Amino acid sequence: MTGIKTTGEKKLMLFSGRAHPELAEEVAKQLGIGVVPTKAFDFANGEIYVRFQESARGADCFLMQSHTAPINKWIVEQLIMIDALKRASARSITVIVPFYGYARQDKKHRGREPISARLMADLFGTAGADRILTVDLHTDQIQGFFDGPVDHLFALPLLADYVGAKTDRSKLTVVSPDAGRVRVADRWADRLGAPLAIVHKRRDPDVANQVTVHEVVGDVEGRVCVLVDDMIDTGGTICAAADALFANGAEDVIVTATHGVLSGPAADRLKNSKVSEFVFTNTLPTPGELELDKITVLSMAPTIARAVREVFEDGSVTSLFEENA
Repeated sequence: MTGIKTTGEKKLMLFSGRAHPELAEEVAKQLGIGVVPTKAFDFANGEIYVRFQESARGADCFLMQSHTAPINKWIVEQLIMIDALKRASARSITVIVPFYGYARQDKKHRGREPISARLMADLFGTAGADRILTVDLHTDQIQGFFDGPVDHLFALPLLADYVGAKTDRSKLTVVSPDAGRVRVADRWADRLGAPLAIVHKRRDPDVANQVTVHEVVGDVEGRVCVLVDDMIDTGGTICAAADALFANGAEDVIVTATHGVLSGPAADRLKNSKVSEFVFTNTLPTPGELELDKITVLSMAPTIARAVREVFEDGSVTSLFEENA
């Protein structure tokens, strides 16, 4: 006989960067394991140093980092951690990115623009990632930018079931804040058995974060409207859409979004909005100044943990969402 047989079993290890360790701890608790201790710090000039305190040789490694502010720092830290795992002889490296940075730059709208979402995928692959696991990409096509498996998780079941349980569904209308979200809003409408409406808007291509709302397509008068989006950054789009709904006779407006980026003037806009409740998931940490009564944060940790287990056990991540397909 030639060769050597081993009797060792597969080993799952969960690693976390410094951007959002609370979510990693929740996922680890769901899996019944601990997050691998990691030594990480910044040099005086801003360079990042990382060293894992346990051996990763031969392990299936899952590395979690959500791209919150300062976004470029945490992306670089994750790339450095991937490189460290590759050089530590990890059996496989799955990058868990609850919020995928630069996802909005997924295509060229005009000449001389980058496709930064593609660059992100190239960076992960070059660093040594074998697989990406992420939540609610800005557009589905980003999955094709990575030359390897991409597990795309959805927050829709979590968010929709929460909204459906606390509202009168007979008065509920699902609203897309723009044409790009219609497909997702349609899935919401199917799940909640509610009609669909659309807010038509137009952006100024030369001014970032400036939106002019034109009209509401659909019947929202006297209805409880749930505005659905993948992310809320400065809050301008969603608050303008909510104002348009109230102007068209909506009784109440609830806003849901997977990713609460909440940068710049978002805090003031959310506080001053007539929206009764903003519902986010914890894919990103919620800024301390936005701990308001009308902000609800739901945990994606159980969903992420189930997906990690399916990947590790060579199961089906798709099966987690088949009932909603």
